Amino acid sequence: MRIYISADMEGVTGLVDADDVQPGGRDYERGRAEMAADVNAAVRGALAAGAAHVLVNDAHGPMRNLLPEALHPAARLVRGRPKRLGMLEGLTGEYDAVLCVGYHSRAGAPGVLSHSFMGHEIEDMWLDGRPVGEIGLAQATAAALGVPVVALTGDDAACAEMTEWDASVATVPVKYARDRFAAELREAIEETVAAALATAPRRPAPSAAEATLAVRWQSASVAETLLGIPGVTADDPRTVRASGPLPALYRQFGVWMRVASSLTNQPPYC
Repeated sequence: MRIYISADMEGVTGLVDADDVQPGGRDYERGRAEMAADVNAAVRGALAAGAAHVLVNDAHGPMRNLLPEALHPAARLVRGRPKRLGMLEGLTGEYDAVLCVGYHSRAGAPGVLSHSFMGHEIEDMWLDGRPVGEIGLAQATAAALGVPVVALTGDDAACAEMTEWDASVATVPVKYARDRFAAELREAIEETVAAALATAPRRPAPSAAEATLAVRWQSASVAETLLGIPGVTADDPRTVRASGPLPALYRQFGVWMRVASSLTNQPPYC
């Protein structure tokens, strides 16, 4: 069994503030240790379920948060950026299941460190007309490749978002949001992952069907610049959309974010 882990940071056990998850933050070094602990718990759960290969993609911010020496020795690590598929780099149809570790709820949700990919720069996103953030877009892209997401860890808001998107996914609420920068903590990652993989749902059929992604940006300048990309159209001065099969559309969205980063200097959690 081949298992793929996409590891974000805002939904990691104990982390509640930008200083916990941003390089240079006063508690970042502790935060990356907590990230490794959550990821390693998921790796142990995968191994307990019989995984013979585990690939971990560091999917947060600079994508250099996980120290190789801190990772479980049975896992392989994808580290650094840029990556063609960003948070899903390395995922192919050869994998049997995806685990999303340390994920957070989408922009506007009352979850810990909630946002969609780029802090306040992205105000809203929709996939085929359905509100979406990092959770839904990851699940839809994995499904298009024929790989099910079987477990997600994060705060209770992230878990609820995953359940709303795909109720078959096992969720582990490692903290309960009291506000956007406060939480009550708990953890049960290893056991939940092992159980989820032991009863993994049937693999979805790979799909080349077209999907439509729309994004409302905080800056009209970003939207206007993106209109120079073939296939991108405007809904209004700040909202653009494009259609195509996943994961190609997911990859194009990564280009949109690089354009937005070149035009703005918005801190992630202001």
